[in-house]
Amino acid sequence: MPVPTINRQAIQPFSHLELIAKQVVEGFITGLHKSPFHGFSVEFAEHRLYNKGESTKHIDWKLFGRTDKLFIKRYEEETNLRCHIIIDNSSSMYFPAADLAGDKHNKITFSVYCAAALIELLKRQRDAVGLSVFSEKVDIHTPDKSSSLHHKMLFAELEKLLEPFDKENHRSTSAIQAIHQIAEIIHKRSLVIIFSDMMDSQAGSEELFSALQHLKHNKHEVILFHVNDRSKELDFDFDNRPYRFVDMETGEELKLHPNEIKETYLQQMTHFKNELKLKCGQYKIDFVEADINLGFDQVLMPYLIKRTKMM
Repeated sequence: MPVPTINRQAIQPFSHLELIAKQVVEGFITGLHKSPFHGFSVEFAEHRLYNKGESTKHIDWKLFGRTDKLFIKRYEEETNLRCHIIIDNSSSMYFPAADLAGDKHNKITFSVYCAAALIELLKRQRDAVGLSVFSEKVDIHTPDKSSSLHHKMLFAELEKLLEPFDKENHRSTSAIQAIHQIAEIIHKRSLVIIFSDMMDSQAGSEELFSALQHLKHNKHEVILFHVNDRSKELDFDFDNRPYRFVDMETGEELKLHPNEIKETYLQQMTHFKNELKLKCGQYKIDFVEADINLGFDQVLMPYLIKRTKMM
């Protein structure tokens, strides 16, 4: 007897990435309710607090009976926030080699999963969200919308970034040009969330800081997630044996023992990171270290705190 064919589209309305995003968010919310931050609300989809003087027409009296607080029922068209997510898709973001089956991320897969989880949170909160992806130029740009169809499209675009990395296709970072361009076209007074290792800034830090300042000039609130593999990229934790180091953006190779350059490397990386943090502080940009080995809460919590402050 032949085995019946399963129509996966009929039984699985969500993409693989969307399903994982839902699981990440559910786990985050569960942990949030058990933590000292349980006062944060992440369920904005159906209710918001009643403001004195408003019409009482849409008050949820049943919820009032349970909580002794006045909440207004919210509707699909209501949008409190515009959020634009920007992902650096240059070759350096594909370090180290990813193993999704073993839950080992590189910088791009970590950024994609974080972005997907944020989209899921924004969807629940009826907020508008858009996406930009850049490497040498802006490769993807979408407007900020809150429709279900738009969310499906965003997940589909993010799925494409999970495809295997072509080692021969060296994509350098052009964060400066991309951020300037995106700053001009996104809706003003948005929350802008950037996922990048910011490797471009070592070659032209002042130009990069000017681009970040451009975002603030257009009245955006900005969170910069500095995505990194801390043990390798910041602490340079390698055994002292011969290695072949390859620049993923140029293909240039260098053979050496890590201890030969470790002290100099650490000094330069510390200077680079401190300068980046200092400039972000001056421009009132939230700078968050995002270690790809430490899970997703380190991204979701700063977002939630920022959103709460903006409301």
